[in-house]
Amino acid sequence: MQIENLYTIYLQHPSIQTDTRKIKKDDLFFALKGENFNGNLFAQQAIELGVAYAIVDEEISFNSPKIIKVNNVLQTLQALAKHHREQFNNMPNGRQVPFIAITGSNGKTTTKELIHQVLSTTYQTYTTEGNLNNHIGIPLTILKVKKDAQIVVIEMGANHQKEIESYCTYTLPTHGLITNCGKAHLEGFGGLLGIRKGKGELYDYLRANKGKVFLMNDYDYLIEMAKGIAATFTYGTINADVIGTILKDDTFLQVAISKGITETIKTQLVGDYNLPNVLAAVAIGVYFKVDEVKIKTALENYTPSNSRSQLIKKASNTIILDAYNANPSSMQLAIENFAKIEADKKVLLLGGMMELGNESITEHQAIVDLLNNYNWLNVVLVGGDFNKITHPYVYFDNASQAKEWLVNKKFFDTYFLIKGSRSMQMEKVLA
Repeated sequence: MQIENLYTIYLQHPSIQTDTRKIKKDDLFFALKGENFNGNLFAQQAIELGVAYAIVDEEISFNSPKIIKVNNVLQTLQALAKHHREQFNNMPNGRQVPFIAITGSNGKTTTKELIHQVLSTTYQTYTTEGNLNNHIGIPLTILKVKKDAQIVVIEMGANHQKEIESYCTYTLPTHGLITNCGKAHLEGFGGLLGIRKGKGELYDYLRANKGKVFLMNDYDYLIEMAKGIAATFTYGTINADVIGTILKDDTFLQVAISKGITETIKTQLVGDYNLPNVLAAVAIGVYFKVDEVKIKTALENYTPSNSRSQLIKKASNTIILDAYNANPSSMQLAIENFAKIEADKKVLLLGGMMELGNESITEHQAIVDLLNNYNWLNVVLVGGDFNKITHPYVYFDNASQAKEWLVNKKFFDTYFLIKGSRSMQMEKVLA
């Protein structure tokens, strides 16, 4: 079936599902395949549940007019997303809808949420839901964008080279932002230079297609990566279109914006490492002419969730839960920020860091060396390659064991930092 014909069906049935457990009547079911699942096996069930059509790429053992067979379901989903995306290039009155792509090693989801919060005060804005930032989530996000869209914000995650490049082929971003390039997914990217090359694929696309980059001007490597891109709008602590500095970072980050707008923003974000994320959202708000009071109010009202820089009060204890994910760069920043907090009793529960390849032992040792520079009440290391290095701290294999230790200790008037890679599920220590 031609994409144009499938698109006509999609316009009649614009709700797409890839999981039969979420199916509603008249949805389109795309029978995706993965290492541990095959959606083709659920096509009949999807039809029985009332979908309008099931798109499959294998022979199905039953006949139904609701079966649409294609060569490759995933590629068809992505092609459909591209076709839908192209409709926003020439809207009524000649308007083109900006598509802002965001990637980076750390902070991209928080940055995306802050940007969405700011833009939504003024524009009909669509964005990536949760962490649907991969080869399936991105096309699904695009296909949820309705014709009333005024701005779209797309998050792009990646763990190997050529991944961002592939996302750009159907997202067709007009604007882009790289938060940073840190030590994340070292194994897949092949080192820090590989990370910069992989994340830089977004710049490559924008350079080739005369797009605009929102550039963190404090990072020399991003400036170098962005060479040849004529259209940039900068943010940072000096020499930028939008300038802001930390006014206070004890518990909640406060930012003084001195150029672009003049405001003091009292966020509900923990950690001065969130400064670039806030400045990015301010910069994009300024660029798209959002009223400065709306920018300030939007950022101050944003409350982090999903274990990202959350501040939790539990009895007399204060907990920084930043356990959605971790890599050497974000772990270092979190520890250094935690060390700055003025508190008599501080306890860290840190989970292992994944996808570091041959650098894993070295990077875990570096975290232990950093911990040794400070005086803590307790440090608990959990799983990963923390069990392969020598350290003076408490060690457990999993978060459940760490939780038992925490319950038995009966802490009071204590500050906690909880962080680790997603697979460690460090939030379970609070369950």
